[in-house]
Amino acid sequence: MAMSGMRGLSVFISDIRNCQNKEQERLRVDKELGNIRTRFKNEKALTPYEKKKYVWKMLYIYMLGYDVDFGHMEAVSLISAPKYPEKQVGYIVTSSLLHENHDFLRLAINTVRNDIIGRNETFQCLALTMVGNIGGREFAESLAPDVQKLLISSSCRPLVRKKAALCLLRLYRKNPDVVNVDGWADRMAQLLDERDLGVLTSSMSLLVALVSNHHEAYWSCLPKCVKILERLARNQDIPPEYTYYGIPSPWLQVKTMRALQYFPTIEDPNTRRSLFEVLQRILMGTDVVKNVNKNNASHAVLFESLALVMHLDAEKEMMSQCAALLGKFIAVREPNIRYLGLENMTRMLMVTDVQDIIKRHQAQIITSLKDPDISIRRRALDLLYGMCDISNAKDIVEELLQYLSTAEFAMREELSLKAAILAEKFAPDLSWYVDVILQLIDKAGDFVSDDIWFRVVQFVTNNEDLQPYAAAKAREYLDKPAIHETMVKVSAYILGEFGHLLARRPGCSPKEIFNIIHEKLPTVSTSTISILLSTYAKILMHTQPPDLELQNQIWAIFKKYESSIEVEIQQRAVEYFTLCRKGADLMDILAEMPKFPERQSALIRKAEDTEVDTAEQSAIKLRAQQQSLASNALAVTDQSYGNVTPPVSQLSPVKLPSASSKADGSLADQRLYQENGTLNKEDSVPHSEDLLSDIFGPLSIDGPPSSSVHPQPSTTSGLEDTVVDATAIVPAGEQANAVQPIGNVAERFHALCVKDSGVLYEDPYIQIGIKAEWRAHHGHLVLFLGNKNTSPLVSVQAIILPPTHLKMELSLVPETIPPRAQVQCPLEVINLCPSRDVAVVDFSYKFGNNMVNVKLRLPAVLNKFLQPISVSAEEFFPQWRSLTGPPLKLQEVVRGVRPLPVLEMANLFNSFHLTVSPGLDPNPNNLVASTTFFSESTRAMLCLMRVETDPADRTQLRMTVASGDPTLTLELKEFIKEQLIVIPTATHAPSQAPPGPPPLAQPASNPAALTDPGAMLAALL
Repeated sequence: MAMSGMRGLSVFISDIRNCQNKEQERLRVDKELGNIRTRFKNEKALTPYEKKKYVWKMLYIYMLGYDVDFGHMEAVSLISAPKYPEKQVGYIVTSSLLHENHDFLRLAINTVRNDIIGRNETFQCLALTMVGNIGGREFAESLAPDVQKLLISSSCRPLVRKKAALCLLRLYRKNPDVVNVDGWADRMAQLLDERDLGVLTSSMSLLVALVSNHHEAYWSCLPKCVKILERLARNQDIPPEYTYYGIPSPWLQVKTMRALQYFPTIEDPNTRRSLFEVLQRILMGTDVVKNVNKNNASHAVLFESLALVMHLDAEKEMMSQCAALLGKFIAVREPNIRYLGLENMTRMLMVTDVQDIIKRHQAQIITSLKDPDISIRRRALDLLYGMCDISNAKDIVEELLQYLSTAEFAMREELSLKAAILAEKFAPDLSWYVDVILQLIDKAGDFVSDDIWFRVVQFVTNNEDLQPYAAAKAREYLDKPAIHETMVKVSAYILGEFGHLLARRPGCSPKEIFNIIHEKLPTVSTSTISILLSTYAKILMHTQPPDLELQNQIWAIFKKYESSIEVEIQQRAVEYFTLCRKGADLMDILAEMPKFPERQSALIRKAEDTEVDTAEQSAIKLRAQQQSLASNALAVTDQSYGNVTPPVSQLSPVKLPSASSKADGSLADQRLYQENGTLNKEDSVPHSEDLLSDIFGPLSIDGPPSSSVHPQPSTTSGLEDTVVDATAIVPAGEQANAVQPIGNVAERFHALCVKDSGVLYEDPYIQIGIKAEWRAHHGHLVLFLGNKNTSPLVSVQAIILPPTHLKMELSLVPETIPPRAQVQCPLEVINLCPSRDVAVVDFSYKFGNNMVNVKLRLPAVLNKFLQPISVSAEEFFPQWRSLTGPPLKLQEVVRGVRPLPVLEMANLFNSFHLTVSPGLDPNPNNLVASTTFFSESTRAMLCLMRVETDPADRTQLRMTVASGDPTLTLELKEFIKEQLIVIPTATHAPSQAPPGPPPLAQPASNPAALTDPGAMLAALL
């Protein structure tokens, strides 16, 4: 019998492995699940061994990725089996299939407790392992005292005590109140006297968790931790089996030093001296060798000891030794070691005065800036930024400017900001600062924020000696055949204010300056045109007596823009034309802008507002000795690449307002400046805050300030069925229904977002399908409600909860659905305006004693109101140029994109009715797409899109979206971004079609949505 059972399991596994495709595998799994379900219905006839065999098969099927929604009770019942094989499978399958709040677990608590307090060590280990894997409040409250007794029991074998320590750690992490802090401190100290290194290592893991929350209760453990380090690193008093490549238990050393970093300081001089002797031995005895495994272990100990040295603020000599050691590490070939060396150098720079020692390695750090690994380049950039001072600023900034030309999208904005801050803080003279910023704008204009060129204007305005030099440099850059629009802005502003100081230089007469600036006007955006009009008025003001030819040219421009549809441009043109006719009086009206009052640099404030990078955050927390955040300080990761918090600038003129259209000294602006001491600041283009929101979930975003339409904030939906704006709908996955759905409801919804027919929801009693037709801004849907049973479904209700942008009308839903019958309920949809909010149907029915209520998202989403349209080059480019800047044209660098080849990305866009036009963009790595959006408010609205990808890094791209409606542009941009970041897999469990009319077709898989789960996980991580 046993051989037959084992053979059956082996045959099943062999059959699965021999399947040619996914469909064959699914059919074989469905057949086996049907057989197991049939056998479980007659449970009394099953022997414990047969039950064990089928539960093993269930676990294997679950590991393949299929839903196993039955047999849980059989798995739990095996826990109480008297024999080890049955009990083992019961524990393993229960901990794998059931979550901590599952109702069935309550049935097993007594059995688990009996195994824990029993004398069978094998059963104790099984029980402790399951409790540790599942956790949960009920297990913690019921079993924590028994686990604690096992841990401190002298009669238990080390194996059991080791598992008890790890089990208690898990329960404490889930429910910290299960451990009485004051009462457990003495016992914890006793555990540190343990001779068995297995028990000691597990106990140290528990101590790290305890002291992270309440270090003050565990001071008695501190000297014992130091003695453990002495035993390991100095005396090497350990069994040979705990020596790893000649290193005494590196895991225990790391955990012990981690625990010591949660204590603010070490008061006892003897303990402190002993600890520093151990740390000195570790620092002196660690070097890079050829064996990778030994390197990993020794460097884990080394870098933890470095963190402890910094935390304890050791004397200068030891700090210098640490810096010298790190200098050796950043020069080795192994990239992981270089990364850790650079990161720890940055930490050390932030917490102690070792800058002179680190400067010796400046050449090697600059070399790391060109490393193939982007994470190493980021760390090198952070370190260069932190180590920069007046003595090396010129060299470092020049290196950053040189690197800017080859840096990828993801780093250029941060690189530009840091280079600008360093140039400002450590400028040997202001002319060098102007040179640096103008080079920065010239090389990376797209990634230079407005705050950077505003800052140049502040310095030039506040320093008279700098004004002629700045004007001359701006004039030089205008001679280039192609310059970035930001360079046009800063050059026009400076030449408008100070161009008259160059009057005697060749090529710098008012007329020549006007001509060179006016050449740029046809290519610039609305905000830049406003600055150019102000510049023209300033040129006229400084040209006294007036040059009639020049005056007539400028007046003609003002007259042309008096009828502009842009209110800002129109007002400036009217005002300037009227003012310029006053002749010499213009000198008083359009006088030079006054100096800016002293304020903190806007660049430094911007850097301070951004998220602090991991390395700097670690250093700051270590320095402040905030033990509650010490775990972050110890993490050696590359989780974020925000800007570093710099010191306060030595140069601090006032922040120039970032309203580019109003920073030019018009009459109204000067009056506002004189009254308030500053100008108004407009917000920049909004950007998404949540990169992993649901594909069709609404996102709370503030619209552009100049837009008259402000999208209402709405609840962001996740990958499960979620709430909809202002309706307080409970997610379907959280309903307290006894009836569970068949298949993944969210995946069914995502499939219907790109298909027009398929199953929306199914459970054992009902199947709900959808068929839809979409024309312009109208949609006609039919809900198919199919009763799958031989008894009627009663109390049937369907209530539509539409968002504000959809008008929806559902025909009458019958209160009763007859047995084995299918009813149809038409649903009319009208799209009123652009939005990504999702409609929900609140559906309920009663079958026997079961009252089922589910809330389902309806696939009436944004892309349903798009119609693909192919646009030729002759049609595309005039439309693209006519949509100038925010809020009609929005651009964003999107990071965290799933790395798709260009062809697959094009197929994805086509599946959402965005027509990709090949050949419009000469760069084969870029995509240009177009579509038409229909709504009652916009009617037919053409939408254009350009996506620029980076062949060296497919996880990022730059996206520009344009349309004639600001709300539509914003919504479409966010919609496309969500498709690129979260791409659902369309996998569906098999379902049973109702009888009667033809069954609803299963939604076919979306080719563009099919992804490799492993690749998606790697991209997200």
